[in-house]
Amino acid sequence: MSTKLLSVKSQSDLKKFVKSQFNFYKDDPNFAPPLIFDRMKLLNKQKNPFFKHSEMELFMVERDGEIVGRIGAITNLNHNKTHDDKVGFFGFFECEDNQETANMLFDACKKFLLEKGMDQMRGPVNPSLNDECGLLVDGFDSPAVILMTYNPKYYAKLIENYGLSKVKDLYAYHLINEEYVSDKLERMQSIVRQRNSLSIRSVNFSDKKQFKKDVETLKYIYNNAWEPNWGFVKMTDEEFDYLANDLKSIADPDYTLIAEINGKPAGFALALPDINQCLIHNKKGGLLTGIWHLLTKKKKINLLRIIVLGILPQYQRTGADAVLYWELGTRGKPKGIEYGEASWILEDNEMMNKGLTTTMLGKVYKTYRLYQMDL
Repeated sequence: MSTKLLSVKSQSDLKKFVKSQFNFYKDDPNFAPPLIFDRMKLLNKQKNPFFKHSEMELFMVERDGEIVGRIGAITNLNHNKTHDDKVGFFGFFECEDNQETANMLFDACKKFLLEKGMDQMRGPVNPSLNDECGLLVDGFDSPAVILMTYNPKYYAKLIENYGLSKVKDLYAYHLINEEYVSDKLERMQSIVRQRNSLSIRSVNFSDKKQFKKDVETLKYIYNNAWEPNWGFVKMTDEEFDYLANDLKSIADPDYTLIAEINGKPAGFALALPDINQCLIHNKKGGLLTGIWHLLTKKKKINLLRIIVLGILPQYQRTGADAVLYWELGTRGKPKGIEYGEASWILEDNEMMNKGLTTTMLGKVYKTYRLYQMDL
């Protein structure tokens, strides 16, 4: 048997890299295939503004014509500037249950990062913390929701055997609409609104000029509310606009909310319908068949992923977060939304974890892990 390490050099190599993900989930009923079109777009170094400040090399291990492993080695200059470190990253990791194959991939990643002057390797991030990230280590009994990762259990063993160890866990909370949209929460959010002159409005998707203004507001809140968080890197204007235009096709104005206090932006929430409930049937990741599954099954979606909910530091003790959670729950109910996932939350973010447990009655049902090692 001939086993060799390949570096992705051409567009056809990239397509092979993307499609190889499907090799590792052939018999896994919980795997929701991504759209190949979306993955190609994400990894397009000419179009994705992330690559204006970051570098990435993709590697594959091939045996007798079949891809049995893949990985991305990533340097993020904005991360290094923000945190004054030399951390490099790995991502897009997929591998057969074979330590030698995994070691070949991590060795290639390590070599690339050392050549770029990095002294630590962290991951998985695909390709950053502002994208899908973390390795699923607990909660394999259900599919991942939109923009969250999924992987076989044995990946943790391959990563840890190479010498990487946990640096941070990320939690996903399961919420039941009927339980958290309670009389108690209704009273609480009503008091918060009156006490703080707080109002909620939807982002305007229909008016281009207003949408642009709203995106600027979201960008300002995002880059300031999350700044103290571990590993956080502000998104550039180009990155945020790119993301906003990307999400516009699947976002619902009812779940894209801005909280204002005395007429000034205080926070925002973005929740997305879990289209993975449709795409799980799109086994080959094709665009046209994916659209068909979305069109025919969209009404059956019963879960919202609360992907972002943040409050500016000066308003974080007002209870504005409870109002946003309340709004998402009450707006989702008439549309058949029975459940929510709040993800991801840093394991040591005490304020968010307490609020989700006590106020929202949520339970951690999936844990994702970021690993790190010295190079």
